[in-house]
Amino acid sequence: MKATEILNVEDLRVSFGRGRDLVRAVRGVFFQVSPGECFGIVGESGSGKSTILRVLCGLVPPSNWTGRIIVDGRILEGSRDKAFFRTVQMVFQDPYASLHPRHTVDRTLREPLQIHGIRNRNFHIEKTLDSVGLDSSFRFRFPHQLSGGQRQRVAIARALMLDPKILLLDEPTSALDVSIQAEILNLLVRLRKEHGFTTILVTHDLSVISHMCNRLMVMNVGKVVEEITAEALRRHRTSHAYTEQLLHASIGYDREAASRYRMFD
Repeated sequence: MKATEILNVEDLRVSFGRGRDLVRAVRGVFFQVSPGECFGIVGESGSGKSTILRVLCGLVPPSNWTGRIIVDGRILEGSRDKAFFRTVQMVFQDPYASLHPRHTVDRTLREPLQIHGIRNRNFHIEKTLDSVGLDSSFRFRFPHQLSGGQRQRVAIARALMLDPKILLLDEPTSALDVSIQAEILNLLVRLRKEHGFTTILVTHDLSVISHMCNRLMVMNVGKVVEEITAEALRRHRTSHAYTEQLLHASIGYDREAASRYRMFD
């Protein structure tokens, strides 16, 4: 791995089930990400994009994947240790499911600090809440007392408590109202500028990728069909027909485009 890369994924393959039930979710994926970059992974549901994030953060058992993953100079093997979680954190798609319903915001944010022995916990909690746009009045609220956008802000704050180098984002706005989505995306853009962390963003929404990312790779049925810059995406300078179809779909329904739709495998 080059010194300029914080993440290197080589020939990642992920499978679930056996025999007739075997599903090859990811099939020979390669990509690299530089420090401070926002790298997008885009594709339809079932393309394997979220599975890649789950492998990276240790939610897929080692028996289900093969390949070589290097994070900040370390080869990932088996379960993730405490040092890994000081480097990599993840924000999940559904803020309603990712927060413990019986834990206050304070307890949710305090827990990673306690696990890693970080002192001045009240200071860190107040500072991080403020950075995501929530004041101290939110500290002792429960998830059911928060809106969807506020819950996702708490989830982002939790991920930032350990000051990670890499933030994994799995469809971070898809479960939110449209009116709130732009606020969360702009928050993530600002936080990346302030903290300098690397972002890997998974989404099916090309407009989100265009707004957030420097580069992206397009996935279909577990394979990478194309890797391009966000600028090339905005200019519709794509090299694969599948990417072009996603662009047409992101613009809205078009009868002529729909008649030309093809499946790729």
